[in-house]
Amino acid sequence: MKTDNPALEFDGVEYAYPNGPVSLNVVSFSLSSGSKIALVGPNGAGKTTLLLMCNGILRPDRGKVRVHGRPLSYDRAALREIRKRVGFVFQNSENQIFAPTVYQDVAFGPVNLDLPSGEVREAVHRALFSVGLSGFEKRPPHHLSGGEKKRVAIAGVLAMDPDILVFDEPTSSLDPATAAEIMDLLDELNSQGKTVIISTHDVQLAYSWADQVVLISEGTILHQGTPASVFTDPDLMNRARLTIPPVLELFMTLRERNIRLGDVPPAGIPEMAHQLEQAIGCGSRRTAGHIFVVDAESVSGEDIRLRAAERSITHIGAMGTPAKILAGTAEIPLDFTYGVIDKCLLKAVMGEDTLIITSGGMIERVHHRILSFSREHGIEIPVSDLDGQTSPVS
Repeated sequence: MKTDNPALEFDGVEYAYPNGPVSLNVVSFSLSSGSKIALVGPNGAGKTTLLLMCNGILRPDRGKVRVHGRPLSYDRAALREIRKRVGFVFQNSENQIFAPTVYQDVAFGPVNLDLPSGEVREAVHRALFSVGLSGFEKRPPHHLSGGEKKRVAIAGVLAMDPDILVFDEPTSSLDPATAAEIMDLLDELNSQGKTVIISTHDVQLAYSWADQVVLISEGTILHQGTPASVFTDPDLMNRARLTIPPVLELFMTLRERNIRLGDVPPAGIPEMAHQLEQAIGCGSRRTAGHIFVVDAESVSGEDIRLRAAERSITHIGAMGTPAKILAGTAEIPLDFTYGVIDKCLLKAVMGEDTLIITSGGMIERVHHRILSFSREHGIEIPVSDLDGQTSPVS
């Protein structure tokens, strides 16, 4: 849950690499606990340098970095403690994976904390389950795909149970489907209360995923704000040498051509599609489909499969590791494994019923997203569990 308490603060931070130019120039900003933050800028903007200061990998030449209000100290004991609270996943996963088996790699952190062997095993199994790699313990990392290596690197950080997670270009070198699954995993971790910070130059990813965007160029913070406030400002985009996200560019271009799409920029494809339908006068009389949401941790897979068949639900999506494992075990065919909420919203607007299997804090997130979409566009999309019980979310 997002709070006003800062998870991380940068206060007048400056840094230059030895014999190199200034990389960060008087950087000051704070990041709220429980948020999803995207640090956005072109290559060479200083993104990685800034992130490496979050848990003391780099030390500022001037200024301070604070974690939960406390300035970082850089002695061995203090850094050991801070790295339990702030986990860092490098852009190239292979720089973070070095043990001969997946189990040994993920266990490295807990072992170095001198945890008893039973607690190490529990931490490793819990972390691998969280990233969907249960059963991979004995595999050599060099036999894994790029996406699997990324998940192992994330598991190695999760085994330390940090409350702040920092990712340098988390989707770099991944195919689009795997990249979307990794971002869904970061959503899942955020729904568990973790603050998640990523760096990226992918403006569409930042726009659709983040709560807050910090725009950086040439070592200077240009702006911090909501994705819409950052990416709808052409001057800011030009100064940062970035392009406007495609969905926003289309929205702004159509408005310039006097095609009225509403005053609120679309949060994603469902909003864009609905605004276009309204502009051209179609779809307004269509009855919305029902979105069913079930908890993977309280309903059996067999029951879900049978109940979905009874209701003739043909479009099913799973969000989060427990849901995907349950669907696989129960042989529930999945139409959607990433971008699930948006895809189900698109089907609902077309009048088709859908089912989302998820768990934990993701359930509340699903309901909030559907409710927000319904209110913004004046469409009543019914949402409930398979028994017809509605959520208390308002």
